[in-house]
Amino acid sequence: MKFNRILLSATLIAVALVVQVSVLARLQLPGAVPDLVLLTVVALALVHGPVTGSLVGFSAGLLADLAPPADHAAGRYALVLCVVGYLVGLVRPENGRFTSAVGPMAAVVGAAVGSTLLYAGVGALVGDTAARHVGLTSLLLTAVVYDLLLAPFTVPLVMALARRAENDPVADATGAGGGADVSSGWLSSGTGLRIGTQRGGLRVKAARTRATRAGRIKGVKRL
Repeated sequence: MKFNRILLSATLIAVALVVQVSVLARLQLPGAVPDLVLLTVVALALVHGPVTGSLVGFSAGLLADLAPPADHAAGRYALVLCVVGYLVGLVRPENGRFTSAVGPMAAVVGAAVGSTLLYAGVGALVGDTAARHVGLTSLLLTAVVYDLLLAPFTVPLVMALARRAENDPVADATGAGGGADVSSGWLSSGTGLRIGTQRGGLRVKAARTRATRAGRIKGVKRL
């Protein structure tokens, strides 16, 4: 893994974990808890692929296992996020570009369902029956709903930051008008943020200005 990728991934995971433990876990919502760490792992896996997704997922899960007030065995959520990060990374397109939000949102749904089932399954193996008391169906439904509501504000932003950190040509082409990618289009339409489009606009304006000046100079010479 590149140093920029490691540094950015560690920073994003740390911020997501702090927000989840200090804010989201205290909301006392029915059923599951909105999983910002899971969404961050999903976004990074969609950008970098299965290998990085599994490594980031394992690291993020291990931090979540050790962060208070953890009430389960260390390594349990690390295993879950490692598997989820790898599987989500497999659906990354070959060109690294999503032309709509359908793909990332489907990945979010799959990750929410898969992580809940896998976490409950691992818990059953070690004698944790909390999922039975709460109700697995309720956990699945609330996990999907909460993560889908939170995804438009986190997944595209994390994807865009991950690409900018590595000077990804997909991100550069998108910013210069080379195609509509979900990490920029979703942000500009869903959250009002425009990442990369301003730089592309400045390039176009600069090119037009140079062309206009060149035309004027040629006109003067012809006269």
